[in-house]
Amino acid sequence: MFKVLVVAYYFPPMGLNRVQRTLRFVKYMNQFNWEPTILTKDAVPYFAYDSDLLDELVGKNINIIRVGREVKHKLNMRFRNEEKKLPSEIIRKILNKLSKTFFIPDKKIFWAKKAFEKTEQLLKQNHFDAILVPGPPFSVMHIFSQLKKKYNIPLIIDYRDLWHMGYFSYYPTPIHRLLNKKMEYNVLRAADRIIVSNRKIKEKILNYFQFLTFNDVVIITNGYDDEEFRKAKIIPKHSKKMILTFSGIFMVYNTPKYFLKAFKEISIEYPDIAKNIELHFLGFLRKENQRLIRKLNLQEFVFDYGFVTHREAISKILSSDVLWMDINNKKNIDSVLPGKVYEYFATCKPIIGFVPDGTARSVLQEYPASYLCDPNDINEIKGTILRVYRHYKAGKFPKIDADFIYDFRSDYLTEKLTKEFQFLVKAEIH
Repeated sequence: MFKVLVVAYYFPPMGLNRVQRTLRFVKYMNQFNWEPTILTKDAVPYFAYDSDLLDELVGKNINIIRVGREVKHKLNMRFRNEEKKLPSEIIRKILNKLSKTFFIPDKKIFWAKKAFEKTEQLLKQNHFDAILVPGPPFSVMHIFSQLKKKYNIPLIIDYRDLWHMGYFSYYPTPIHRLLNKKMEYNVLRAADRIIVSNRKIKEKILNYFQFLTFNDVVIITNGYDDEEFRKAKIIPKHSKKMILTFSGIFMVYNTPKYFLKAFKEISIEYPDIAKNIELHFLGFLRKENQRLIRKLNLQEFVFDYGFVTHREAISKILSSDVLWMDINNKKNIDSVLPGKVYEYFATCKPIIGFVPDGTARSVLQEYPASYLCDPNDINEIKGTILRVYRHYKAGKFPKIDADFIYDFRSDYLTEKLTKEFQFLVKAEIH
């Protein structure tokens, strides 16, 4: 069996979308003759822990090494983590900008250096056939591109989001922009394979760094864990009301403001329809949005479950009638595609997408049961909700072919990834 070292800052028991992609990959690598060792962060203050995610790796022959306390972590051991409150979006933006002003490319650079030192210790006693480094944080990619030069082990980098000129990038000065682009250039030069999560990221990387060829960058989308969906419990409905659910977190690129204002108009103009719709929120609704709900007097329609484990979230979206998501009209937003889109697909439920032009709209357009509209147009959002409700009452939702969602199974996507590993190993042998 081949061995791969996966260097991932974000990993369970941390929760939310940042950990899902890497977790799914390592969960299924053994099926394709690759044994993963995970090098990740030790216990750290965080606002969303989901220790249940670690249970999915029990019995999979996966070694997890946490940099910090310098101890190996047993899969069946529960962390005693320090939970912290989710800051307001305004505070988060300020802290993020300060961080990117003083730390290039990001403040995880200190952990990346510790992980590099730990990797050098591991290499004295272990052989690895490849190293996989997901990002963000991009500081880990930057540091481990130097490892490639020193040890010549095949290096694979995996982009969840775009780095240079991506939506989440922030450059207070031209020097910051130049240094980030130079760092990314060096990483791409060092990498043996570049994996990206969507087509728009690939297009932009090829445009920014023209020394790369089309075949240098491989698209492996996010996906869903079929095993997790098969085990999920469906919650019986106790009324005929349409359950309209949002799962996730509201942050810098999305807001429920326009959706809630549109629903307020429905409650005034079509009260008989509004009273037959429940608005469910899973995750972090945030205090500012809770205040807006009270201001609009929508409390009777809203069910705020707060943060739930991923296992519970899957159960609740499977038990919903319609799902919705939004991405606001923002600069450089066209490459943003939340991973939950593919879990929405796996439910085979209708999806309302309040999204601008870009990769999210393109992907949703391929899904037969999508209802798309402008994310900032309250009238269009209102009309879309009403149309979905009428289709719900008439039983006219489009049916989803099982073949459509198969391509997004995590085990299938992991097989595609390990094939890329295999190509590099064969190249090394020859």
